[in-house]
Amino acid sequence: MGHDHGDHHHPQDSQRRLAWAILLTGGFMVAEVVGGILSGSLALLADAGHMLTDTAALALAWFAARISRRPADARRTFGYHRVQILAAFVNGLTLIAIVVWITVEAIRRLLSPLEVAGGTMLAIAGLGLVINLVVFLILHLGDRDNLNMRGAALHVLGDLLGSVAAIVAALVILATGWVPIDPLLSLLVAALILRSAWRLTRESGHILLEGTPAEVDVGRIAQEIPERLAAVRDVHHVHAWSLTPGRHLLSLHAAIEEDADREQTLVAIKAVLLERFDIEHATIQLESGDRCTDRGACEHGEPPRARD
Repeated sequence: MGHDHGDHHHPQDSQRRLAWAILLTGGFMVAEVVGGILSGSLALLADAGHMLTDTAALALAWFAARISRRPADARRTFGYHRVQILAAFVNGLTLIAIVVWITVEAIRRLLSPLEVAGGTMLAIAGLGLVINLVVFLILHLGDRDNLNMRGAALHVLGDLLGSVAAIVAALVILATGWVPIDPLLSLLVAALILRSAWRLTRESGHILLEGTPAEVDVGRIAQEIPERLAAVRDVHHVHAWSLTPGRHLLSLHAAIEEDADREQTLVAIKAVLLERFDIEHATIQLESGDRCTDRGACEHGEPPRARD
């Protein structure tokens, strides 16, 4: 997203579609909360929690699309890309709290079943299914080369299962009067929310902690550069992290031969990083002889840890 790939053709159209999706999803989420309270359906309230996931994801996509266009400045030399990561981390923690609430409430209702208005529940759940389909079409018919839009559309697809679960629960209650189906399906929806919320929290937290990207092997980088470039004797003090998912940054020290051309060697190292590891932004410190400018931080001859 740092290079705005896929969004330069129709940026205003993408933002407008995301705005409509947020309005529809967020508005119906409020309707589901009201309907869940009036009908006594925990499945509707659980589905409202799942739609909160969608609304937050859509809002993050819209916010990221807008704020990532702001230029870097003296205080934020990398720009505002990390805002979406921080928001995702907070969103993930909030969703985990919602899952805990749904689980506790479901267990309480299994132990002490409450009457559920199946007709009201069915009407609201059916409308929710329609809303989810409309939102998906709005996003799917937008800029298909925009990864941000595609990710939002796929996220909305997951919410369709929540609506289907609420519809099934309402039909079972209307047909048989078996009320426990409502909290049981609520637990299923909660499990879906927890799965996505945990992944979101884990990935965003890893980025905020400057963790090494999963697809970047720093040990392989340290080994392959000297193997490919005769002018490089050793690579050490390798650090890799992500600004946003898919936009990786790297720094390293390279010990080079005394007679090596420093500029040509620097260009060659960057070429290897780009061609072999798809890393565009790298800060490289060249060192001659056995001197390492960062005392205590460099250990020549030892490969860097896979996760520094």
